[in-house]
Amino acid sequence: MSSVLVNSHPWSATALLLSQRYQNLSPKSASLSFSPPNPNFSFSIRCSSSSSSSSYNDPTDPPSKPDNEILPVPDLEPISKYEDEWGQSGVEFINGTPVPDPAVVKEEEEKEDDGKLWELKRALVDTVYGSDFGFRASAEVRAETLELVSQLEAANPTPAPTESPQLLDGNWFLLYTASSELLPLLAAGSIPLVKVEKIVQSIDTSSLTIDNSVTLSSPVSTLSFSASASFEVRTPSRIQVEFKQGTFKPPEIKSSIDLPESINIFGQNISLSSVQQYMSPLENAVEGLARTISGQPSLKIPIPGEGTKSWLLTTYLDKDFRISRGDGGLFVLVKEGSPLLDM
Repeated sequence: MSSVLVNSHPWSATALLLSQRYQNLSPKSASLSFSPPNPNFSFSIRCSSSSSSSSYNDPTDPPSKPDNEILPVPDLEPISKYEDEWGQSGVEFINGTPVPDPAVVKEEEEKEDDGKLWELKRALVDTVYGSDFGFRASAEVRAETLELVSQLEAANPTPAPTESPQLLDGNWFLLYTASSELLPLLAAGSIPLVKVEKIVQSIDTSSLTIDNSVTLSSPVSTLSFSASASFEVRTPSRIQVEFKQGTFKPPEIKSSIDLPESINIFGQNISLSSVQQYMSPLENAVEGLARTISGQPSLKIPIPGEGTKSWLLTTYLDKDFRISRGDGGLFVLVKEGSPLLDM
C-alpha cells in the first residue's frame, strides 16, 4: 500500500510526477521524503509490505535469491589416488590419510601366513627326523609332534581337499605315522642289514585310485611291494578306500655289496670287518642271481575280505604338505619335489 501527501503549492505538479514514478516500488516497504527550498511545501511517499527490506524492480538488476535458498553442494571424491610424474598410480588418500591397497594388504597377509605355516612344517620335519617314520619316536617326540600337527590343522588353508585335485594328486612321502597297522612293516627296519627306505602314497583323483608302496633295502638288493586301492569321495575332506590288489616286484640286485662296518643286534655292536675278505666270491654269486631274475614279471595278488576297506580324512593340505587321519592312525606326508624332503 502507498500514500502521497502533497501541500497546495506550485511544487504540487512535481510531487505528482514523483508519486507516479515510484508507483513501481516493490511490495517491500520503502519511504521517500522531499523538501523544496520553500518551507511551506513538503511531501512524502510511503510504501509498505510484510517484508522488512526494500528493493526496486529494475530490469537491469539480477534476480534476487530467497534468503532460505539451499545451494547445491558439489560431489566430493572421498578417495583420491595420487599419480606421480610418470602417470603411475600411487597411494590412495581419504581426507589426507593414506589408504593401503586392499590387494597389497591381502598379498602381505598371505605371505605372512605362508611364512608361519612354513616354520611350523619345518619344525615338524625336524622333530620327527631320525625316528624311522615314528617307529623309534620317544614319548617327548610324539607329544611335540602332536602339538605341531594340531597347530597346522587349525590353520589348514584347504578346507575341502577332495575339491582341490591339483594339490591332492601326486606322490606323497611318509615322514611320520602313529598307525598301528604299519608297525609290523616298520619293525622290519629293525632287522639287521635291512632298512625301510621309503613309503610312498600316490593319489590320482582322475581315476579315483591310490597306490601305497614300500621299498626295503639291504646290502645286496632292494625290494618293493605295493597295494593298490580305489576310493570314493564321501565329504569335501573324507574318502572311503578299498584295497584291491597287492604287487611284489622282483628284487633289484645291486652291482656291489656295501656292508656297514658294524651292525647292532639286541643292543650290541658287532663288527663286520672280518666278513669283508669274503665279499668277492659273494658278489660273483649275487651277480649270477641278478641275471637269473632280471626281467621277471611282478607278482600280483588279490586282496579279499572286508578288512580291505578303510577311510581317510585329510585335515591339512597345501602344495607340498599333507596331514591325514584314518582308522589306522595319523599320517604326515611331504609331496615329491618339496624342499622339505632335503632337510
